[in-house]
Amino acid sequence: MSGFTLHLLRHGAPETPGLLMGRTDGEPTREGIAACMAQAEDLGIEQLITSDLRRCHAAGKAIGAALDKPLIIDPRWRELDFGDWDGSAASAIDRDALGLFWNDPDAHPPPGGERWSALAARVSAAIGDLAPVPTLVVTHGGAMRAALHSLCGFDQRQLWAFDLPYAALLSLRVWPSNKPTAQISGLYP
Repeated sequence: MSGFTLHLLRHGAPETPGLLMGRTDGEPTREGIAACMAQAEDLGIEQLITSDLRRCHAAGKAIGAALDKPLIIDPRWRELDFGDWDGSAASAIDRDALGLFWNDPDAHPPPGGERWSALAARVSAAIGDLAPVPTLVVTHGGAMRAALHSLCGFDQRQLWAFDLPYAALLSLRVWPSNKPTAQISGLYP
């Protein structure tokens, strides 16, 4: 099989940036939606998917309207659930606990939150269910890193080397199989 292009687009800036916004939902800014639309203009996609959270869904809806594409909502593309930390600024969280989490998010998940391996498993399942056509997924930074882990084999430490600001576009060439693999073809902050 020749593979297909998968574009992962991080949602635009939320109204309140700088928070650990896993399951916490928030409105995106108009500028954030416009930045996402600009990234999606010339991708030639056939399929458009979004996380069910508003900060992704709003951009997905606008992109779908502009490109005349139906929007598929898939909650598996959500951000990591930060549990008790969700919606908090990093500065409001115990530094030692936060450091343990960033160093090994599977061994030290947020209290009441999701383990890294659970995020990676649900994103991997979502990737496995993709039709092999040019696809854009409007998602979150953590889900994008989980996709890189699943498709390219990057470990947790290597994933932090990727700067994924709001409205960053990560493009991959995916080769479907029982365990899909990919090659990065572009990263556009």
